[in-house]
Amino acid sequence: MSQFWSAGVADLTPYVPGEQPQMQRLIKLNTNENPYGPSPRVVAAIREALGADADALKLYPDPDARRFKQAIATRFGLDVANVHVGNGSDEVLANVFQGLLKHDKPILYPDITYSFYPVYCGLYGVAFETVPLTDTFEIAVDDYLKPNGGIIFPNPNAPTGRVLASGEIERLLAGNPGSVVVIDEAYIDFGGETAAGLIAKYPNLLVVQTLSKSRSLAGLRLGFAIGHKDLIEALERVKNSFNSYPLDRLAQAAGVAAIEDEAYFDETRRAVIESREALTSRLTALGFEVLPSKANFVFVRHPAHDAAQLAAALRERSIIVRHFKHARIAQFLRVTVGTEAECVALSDALSALLGAT
Repeated sequence: MSQFWSAGVADLTPYVPGEQPQMQRLIKLNTNENPYGPSPRVVAAIREALGADADALKLYPDPDARRFKQAIATRFGLDVANVHVGNGSDEVLANVFQGLLKHDKPILYPDITYSFYPVYCGLYGVAFETVPLTDTFEIAVDDYLKPNGGIIFPNPNAPTGRVLASGEIERLLAGNPGSVVVIDEAYIDFGGETAAGLIAKYPNLLVVQTLSKSRSLAGLRLGFAIGHKDLIEALERVKNSFNSYPLDRLAQAAGVAAIEDEAYFDETRRAVIESREALTSRLTALGFEVLPSKANFVFVRHPAHDAAQLAAALRERSIIVRHFKHARIAQFLRVTVGTEAECVALSDALSALLGAT
């Protein structure tokens, strides 16, 4: 039925999400989900929202998600006018590409990074130029100090897990005063330093975060952007011209509870960090090269074993990891940090596989 498609649809290359297999007794380490459930306060908030007046579901939710925005603003010491929210950070990023990154000059992002960026460029007609990571898979700020229509990258980067230090981020912002710099902080809570503290100083900075990772809410789809009110106004204009009620009542209630339960957030993210460091040590002992990670995953390769074959062999043992086919990283596997028991099972399986070969 392609004769009915709009112009340009056939040229789109859609984003391919991580596999959500239906296998039983699976150790799922391929999509960077948090191994721990959400805060008990989140579950209580959803139950309360349903129990107080379930009939309210016949009414539209607050289109501005004011309580959720206020919770975010309070946490970061900002005003509500500095906050934009959406269905996961992917929807927020879609608004960013439409509202802030479509200019005459191409935007810049790393050649190895979140693969949704080129998808959005194709969807919204945004010109782009990829900037190669260094030989050690790091972002080199000097490579971004040139004319551009905007800059976007994850910090920590995905899928490498490497983090760009705050001093380098500030140098990037200072060197691009006429461009929006979007820092996608999906994994920042697992060891990096958020750039949110620079918002008051740099009106060209937009920070995007998600509640899918460190707040364990991938199943509810909650994300937000924080920045100067002029940047946020552009995102609100796009949102209100496309989806004026993006967050449902239950998601808003859950979001408030998740943001406010700082103790649970800190407990679970520290558990992930500890498991990541232990997993790194075990994989290194098995001969893997493990890139320094500040995310809830590790990016690894073995000098004597093909990554695709290792991924397939692990799958036969009901352990799923992510393998990418990009030329520069075709021998790497991205491994989500699971529970300590899951991480031990992974390293034991790899030990057996390496020993068998």
